[in-house]
Amino acid sequence: MGSIHDSMAREGLVRPIDGRVLGGVCAGLGRRFGIDPWPARLLFVLVLLVLPGSQLIIYPVLWILMPGERWVPAPTAPVSDAGQ
Repeated sequence: MGSIHDSMAREGLVRPIDGRVLGGVCAGLGRRFGIDPWPARLLFVLVLLVLPGSQLIIYPVLWILMPGERWVPAPTAPVSDAGQ
């Protein structure tokens, strides 16, 4: 499954840390296609209403397949021992 995560990450399909409501799937899709998260959520729900019951399958599958955005902490300044 690592290759699927790597492939989606290369394509820009990641679940962002910020802007999540549930799992970050719609926020990630919106970011990938250049739209804000809320219109992406609305569009996602409207598309899923066309296929009843599909939201019970598609959202969890995308949640599993889309990798989470990696949070890298900012580097801290090294502590100097000059005073000791």
